Amino acid sequence: MRTGMAALAVALAWATPGWAQDVAAPVPAPPSEAPVITPIPLPADAVVVSSSDAPADLVAERSIDELQAMLAAGKVEAGKLADLYVERIGKLDRDGPTLRAVIVTAPAKDLRYDGRASDDRRKAGRILGPLDGIPVLIKDNIETQNMPTTAGSLALANNDTGRDAPLVAKLRAKGAIILGKTNLSEWANIRSNHSMSGWSAVGGLVKNPYALDRSACGSSSGSGAAVAASLAAVAVGTETDGSVVCPAAMNGLVGLKPTLGLISRTGVVPISHSQDTPGPMARTVKDAAILFGAMIGSDPEDPATKDADKHRKDYAAGLTPDALKGMRVGYWKPEMAADLAARFDKALEELTAAGAVLVEVKMPELKGLGEAEGLVLYTELKADMAAYLATTPASVGPKTLADLIAFNDAHKDSEMAFFGQETFLKAEKTKGLDDPEYKAAREQSARQAGPEGIDAMLKAADAQILVTPTYGTPWLSDPAHGDQFQGPSASELPAVSGYPHLTVPMGLVNGLPAGLSFIGTAWSDGLLLKAGYAYEQATHARVAPQYLPTIPADLGPRK
Repeated sequence: MRTGMAALAVALAWATPGWAQDVAAPVPAPPSEAPVITPIPLPADAVVVSSSDAPADLVAERSIDELQAMLAAGKVEAGKLADLYVERIGKLDRDGPTLRAVIVTAPAKDLRYDGRASDDRRKAGRILGPLDGIPVLIKDNIETQNMPTTAGSLALANNDTGRDAPLVAKLRAKGAIILGKTNLSEWANIRSNHSMSGWSAVGGLVKNPYALDRSACGSSSGSGAAVAASLAAVAVGTETDGSVVCPAAMNGLVGLKPTLGLISRTGVVPISHSQDTPGPMARTVKDAAILFGAMIGSDPEDPATKDADKHRKDYAAGLTPDALKGMRVGYWKPEMAADLAARFDKALEELTAAGAVLVEVKMPELKGLGEAEGLVLYTELKADMAAYLATTPASVGPKTLADLIAFNDAHKDSEMAFFGQETFLKAEKTKGLDDPEYKAAREQSARQAGPEGIDAMLKAADAQILVTPTYGTPWLSDPAHGDQFQGPSASELPAVSGYPHLTVPMGLVNGLPAGLSFIGTAWSDGLLLKAGYAYEQATHARVAPQYLPTIPADLGPRK
């Protein structure tokens, strides 16, 4: 769920193409009833249609509306649509550029059943909504009843809970076809300060579809790369700090880190109950809004969602291309590379042309925020992980963070061949949720990020929203040293405050994707989607990936 911050010495991972083969670890055999977890072959019962019958390219770059039009016109049935995506996963994820974005696809019998059910509803005129019959990928730290949930770790290889997380149940209730589980930074990038984002012992290293030797970011790496490559229409990611918006920006996507408490975290392998939230990832703002709206709802098992039902509505219906007209928008310019700064200046011009009233704001000085956030995350990781592991089946041995540390020590060759578990060790030393230092850190970090951070900037500019570059652009991996972060990061304040954060493609900077962040106060998710949609429609800045082996040195990121 976590991309990381410079203040905590956790940054972004950058992948080289050869590494995708080299870092794939062997996986122990799961229970006999579970689908096989492997980053290489498709499940044994997968149905792959022939290219002459229904070419996988038919689904490339298709929006939800376009897919629904195909279904409505009888050009394809829902079951066959799922088959097309499975075939595309075979061509691009297992073969070809071998993106390693998808850990496992759902059993073919389940895809057939769900497809037939959707087709039957369509024939009877009982469509459940815009997601009915649409294949959706789920990050593999979110429980699905017909596939194990590993968080990328061999310690959870047998974590076949037989449960759907409430957000997954909501998607199924809307007719979505759960296509499979996506790869991720192992343990949502919280195990080590020197990790390679996008790498897991179960799935290997995710590649960026724009340049295969560049980062897909993390921790929702597979969700980002998969949607960019049209391996599904949309995908669900999770974020603690940056893990939706960074891989979205780095893979040329729209990503929304919602207001904390809109989407249930039950059934999600946790880091921090103060910051964790699932979020949608899509190629368009409308698709993200559709997926987002389908997941919202109160959950008695997650107290943070007590007000979520009040915010359930059709977020896609309110999107209009003129939403920026007259909107006061604050912006700030962090230190960044000259090429990215030039693209951001152009984005400001595009926002003005779309009718926005721009006001420059300064980032307030928030001393100690990073350290306070770190203590909160470490303390909650220990407590929240133990609470989650207590719900896992007996086939999962580890039941505490200390058990996970011991498991990694016992399986160093597969789990710690490239980086260690310094963050796990630091979290294990924390003193619990009743620790006064932890409580003070949580109060400080929430206050600084929200009232003294985002809210103060909005007030200073008399603005409705804020914009800034999301991150820099992907660069080459450094497997010897782990993540080598450089460039701006917009994720910390909305992540710590629990406020919403939307990233929308700003286009390419020297051949690599860059994102524009839209940030607001609590419960302003709909406003951000409206503003992001208007920017998207004014610019059409997103460019589809070309799976280039590399970007020439003279086109790479520059300091």
